[in-house]
Amino acid sequence: MFGTILISVCTLMHLYIFWRAASVPFVDRHVPRKILIGTGVILWAVFLAGRVIGHGGTGDLAVTLEFLGMNWMGILFLTFIPLFSIDLVTLFGFLMPRLSPSLRGWALLVGGVFSAIALFQGLRPPVVEKYEVVLPGLPDTMDGIVLAALSDMHLGSQLGERWLAARIAQVNEQQPDIVVLLGDIFEGHGPPDKSLMETFRHLSAPLGIWAIPGNHEFHGRGNMALFEAVGFTLLRNGWAEVGPGLILAGVDDLTVRRRNGQGGDPMSQALAGRPPGAAILLSHTPGRPRGRRKPARVSCYPATPTEGRYGHSTIWFAAGIHYWRAVTKWVGWQLSYAEARAHGDRECDSGDPVRSSE
Repeated sequence: MFGTILISVCTLMHLYIFWRAASVPFVDRHVPRKILIGTGVILWAVFLAGRVIGHGGTGDLAVTLEFLGMNWMGILFLTFIPLFSIDLVTLFGFLMPRLSPSLRGWALLVGGVFSAIALFQGLRPPVVEKYEVVLPGLPDTMDGIVLAALSDMHLGSQLGERWLAARIAQVNEQQPDIVVLLGDIFEGHGPPDKSLMETFRHLSAPLGIWAIPGNHEFHGRGNMALFEAVGFTLLRNGWAEVGPGLILAGVDDLTVRRRNGQGGDPMSQALAGRPPGAAILLSHTPGRPRGRRKPARVSCYPATPTEGRYGHSTIWFAAGIHYWRAVTKWVGWQLSYAEARAHGDRECDSGDPVRSSE
């Protein structure tokens, strides 16, 4: 169903963009109509092949088709937004009829610039973003602990062993005490490649490597037990004490629960019965515990957006429930870690998040 809707929407955007491009004076003067139509048909066929053949296929041809098709889908979206905005402002040419065609040409140029920036962002290596987080209740012995979080890597046909090895090297350079994988580690087209799992063995953290599933782990019916086979610990609606006074909790992807009609409050369930101390709650999908519109206290400032492809993972540093939310951009990949320092039970004002006063 999702694939059908996606193809239908992209086809409509495709037709709309080429229809409006034909009215741009520069295109009308320099591009023969047959070439414009032929180009549109070829690009639509590339997108369709990328979605139908590349998305579920294997081999070099499938990988190439998916890369071309999905990039063209992104270009469609980024071109559609400025072009459609111009049509809304001009009421599809009813206002400023003489100027509207030229404005559409500028909108196409803006879409091209956006697409070039997005492609550059998507292809370049991700950066490490560093945050210092105050955790009320964290013992002095755990002061300065470093947690590295990786989310939404979508390993598979487009990103493989070599790319993963480079990201693991980036993480290990930070010498983290804890590493957490926040879901959507694999794209979900099929079972995870064993070579990728072996590459994960190079991750190193003295207090362990922990993982929670994202929605793509369920899409691909991936075997999460494979993570345990390489020494990772799964947190599925439960908690574990990783060190004296430091609790790590995790929940399964919340959107999957909603789609499957599952009730309950997994976030409260994951934290139930935890011992005193600072708690870090890991969730692939942003959310908040039931019954709380705003946190009672907030101990740190929300992360500046990091580079993230489909990124939306959340880390709640909880001791009440105190939380820190990491929100990611839509291009590139998220690769971030946060350093948590103890400051006793110092409180911040309730309401919106504020910076720690350290």
